Amino acid sequence: MSEVKSGTAASGKRKGIIMTLAGASCWGLSGSVGQYLFSVENMDSRWLVPVRLGAAGIILLLFCFIRFGKEQTLSPWKDRKKARTLLVYGIAGVSACQFLYFLTIQLSNAAMGTVLQDLAPVFILGYTCLTGRRGPRIFEIISIGLALLGVFLLTTHGAAGTLAIPRSALVSGILSAVCVMVYNVVSPKLTRSVPVVIVQGWAFVMGGVLFSLIFRIWSIRYVPGPKGILGIIFVVVIGNIAAFSLYITGVSLIGPSKAILYSFAEPVTAALVSAFVLGTKYTVFDLAGFLCIFAMLWMITFSSKMAGGESLRPAAAGTGRGKKKRMAGAGSRP
Repeated sequence: MSEVKSGTAASGKRKGIIMTLAGASCWGLSGSVGQYLFSVENMDSRWLVPVRLGAAGIILLLFCFIRFGKEQTLSPWKDRKKARTLLVYGIAGVSACQFLYFLTIQLSNAAMGTVLQDLAPVFILGYTCLTGRRGPRIFEIISIGLALLGVFLLTTHGAAGTLAIPRSALVSGILSAVCVMVYNVVSPKLTRSVPVVIVQGWAFVMGGVLFSLIFRIWSIRYVPGPKGILGIIFVVVIGNIAAFSLYITGVSLIGPSKAILYSFAEPVTAALVSAFVLGTKYTVFDLAGFLCIFAMLWMITFSSKMAGGESLRPAAAGTGRGKKKRMAGAGSRP
């Protein structure tokens, strides 16, 4: 009997690893497709993001109405407190994160956008220390140092006083990480009582409507060609819906701490596709910067495990990287 349980557990672990890798890779591919749409198809992030959010939101909400029914799907709006939280989560967190992420890609490249967004744990750590009224632990201090070093190498290539990427890309990338922190902090207030897919659906729809109005996308004279349309379908279906589903399922099977290790497939995939398919050039300083930020992610996870606490690693881009109910609410990563 114990052998059967052991075999089932091993099978579940393998499945979880595969699904986590697949989900993270889907986000990486989505970022690279976004880079292609901006650099080759001349698409604008102000046009793509509202379309992407709106399409994904409509698909998810249609599923929710069928799966959960009208009453449960509309439930977040029937409670004022939940409605206010959903507005903050959907607009200041999920939607702003997605726009800033794709803006960073448009201004630099997919790997840079992904890696800068991966600075989110530093902001989550800062929030945790402030609300917990404690100072950072030694491992956390080291992780912050690694993050700063990584950003320095990526943005200056080791030459202080100069920037290797546009200043606007650095600002938008860091702000996208702040938005990841926002939706990770806010999400538990919603996902304890509302299914994650419902929260995500409303968040995406709100973002699609808001950014459509802000950027007046009907005034942007752009008509995508066949490749552009395929790219949009890819970032909606693969980058949002498939990535979210695969990653959340993987987290539920292997746990958030292990999932973090395999989530590195996201920036690695983005970097490889950008380099070998889109022709993006990377330097030794870029590679060193990537490694520093990967090490930072590992250090934050390790320090949290040593302290017996929950991992501070953010939900991916769309996904959830933490306890399934809590962190899944952040399934909005690129």
